[in-house]
Amino acid sequence: MVAFTARAHTNIALLKYWGKADQKLIIPTTTSISLTLNEFYTETTVEFNDDLANDQITLDHQPLKAKDQKKIINFLDLIRAQANINTYANVESFNHVPTAAGLASSASAFAALAGASAAAAGLDLTPADLSRLARQGSGSASRSIFGGFVQWDRGTDHQTSVAHPLQEQVDWPIQLLTVIVSDQPKKINSRGGMQNAMQNSPFYQSWVERSNALVKPMQTAINQHDLATLGKIAEQNALEMHAQNMVANPPFFYLTDISWKIINLVQELRENGLKVYATMDAGPNVKIISHPDDTEKIEDALHTILPEITIQVATPGPGLKVWQNGATHA
Repeated sequence: MVAFTARAHTNIALLKYWGKADQKLIIPTTTSISLTLNEFYTETTVEFNDDLANDQITLDHQPLKAKDQKKIINFLDLIRAQANINTYANVESFNHVPTAAGLASSASAFAALAGASAAAAGLDLTPADLSRLARQGSGSASRSIFGGFVQWDRGTDHQTSVAHPLQEQVDWPIQLLTVIVSDQPKKINSRGGMQNAMQNSPFYQSWVERSNALVKPMQTAINQHDLATLGKIAEQNALEMHAQNMVANPPFFYLTDISWKIINLVQELRENGLKVYATMDAGPNVKIISHPDDTEKIEDALHTILPEITIQVATPGPGLKVWQNGATHA
């Protein structure tokens, strides 16, 4: 069969996904809203080959560990069942983003895998179909099928829990400065972290209700190009998400002393008149929502307190692209 390659970009959730109402189908407890990022992405090539005796899977030229291979094989089984084939696949993936460090590498990884494997298996899926498919590998991957601002409706079943674009072409000034506190894998992965928060935080259900109530205000902020309101809601939602982890029993922490130093600096810059806001996923890295004109001021302030810190500018990015190997693509 023919090999296909897909490129999918990471996304940063402005309203967080942190908990599953259905573990198997990955149906979330909250509706989430994200921004797809141009600078971080995964490229994956898939070819189903009758000569293979098992699935061959590599990431950045290295074979995956057995537990990580199992997730990919389970996902490929979904493809095989849908395409009515039994053929094993060769999967080669390249991550242009630090893996498992709170930069949503699993989102771009499973979105790219969904696009490439579906095409390689001969499936003709709509973007919504691909979103549902990607969701079964990693919840946040459902959003990486689309570019720009994206909403993942929590839904109640496989059909209704799906992402859709809110604003694919972002024609107003907004960016994220990604401050890399660590590019090492997390001690507690996202799945384990959110499960612990759901089961052991006494305030988890309150967070769910508050988060879902913020969907319409966030939509309005996006529609009105209101950076200040968008940033304020995103920062509030992220801090409340991390608070669930801190008050769980046992408590656990993704944010480090350096993370908090950056968050405090963002708040100081805001008090001094800059429209800057912090958001954090399941990891120590801090993303600063800001206006592109303020980049130099923010970077200078960060380097004053953390001279060696790495900062990467991330801008609104595109949705999934899939092409047949050997064909030209944009």
